[in-house]
Amino acid sequence: MAPRLACMLAALTLAAANVACAATAGPNDDQQIEHSASNLLVVLRESPGANKQAEGLEPFGKIATRLPNGRDIEFEPSWYQYLGDLHLRIVFDGGRQVQSALPQDLERLSLAPEQALTRAIGNLRARYGPPVALPWSGGLMQVGGDAPDLNSSYLLDRDFWNTQLREHPAGVVVAVPRRGGLVFAPADNETAVISLRFAAAALYAAGDRNRLSSALYLFKDGRWSVFQPPQKPFD
Repeated sequence: MAPRLACMLAALTLAAANVACAATAGPNDDQQIEHSASNLLVVLRESPGANKQAEGLEPFGKIATRLPNGRDIEFEPSWYQYLGDLHLRIVFDGGRQVQSALPQDLERLSLAPEQALTRAIGNLRARYGPPVALPWSGGLMQVGGDAPDLNSSYLLDRDFWNTQLREHPAGVVVAVPRRGGLVFAPADNETAVISLRFAAAALYAAGDRNRLSSALYLFKDGRWSVFQPPQKPFD
């Protein structure tokens, strides 16, 4: 491995390891969380084995889960298959954890899913700062705000990515292998894209609770598409 790429990979691994992962609570969690439009956020999670080709919100359906108290429940959260092996969850912010919003919550707030997503991104910017892209090794750029565990949510900040297209009209290739890691390369920089491909695959393969997506994504002409399909789930 080239020394520069080895250093870049080590830095990404360290950053991901230091991320404080926000848990997703069930609808009956004991913590009191404000269920208002101003408290909506959005988080990304992996859908192992999925490879959704068209960007858009496809309802996830009913979920069976076990609460911390051992009780099994079934509920329908506001989770949506989004693109590739990613799904998004509309949630209420609880600080140290988040709680999934339900479809009836959005109905009560008079928000369609797309409107809730827009509101959640606005809240993310207002509460944890707008995304900032900083130069990194190998021609890559790293994206983040004031809450590292929510960095991956900035993948959904379309205004930010449209701004990047002004500098990179050929598009940007984006990796989000960890919840705290969001990195991109100009699509027309072949060397940077190769570096991104290798680093993202290695980080994803490290395999811990922060793992997110094994795919690469292209943002071009104001739209997302799958640039490199996700790998098959591990046995």
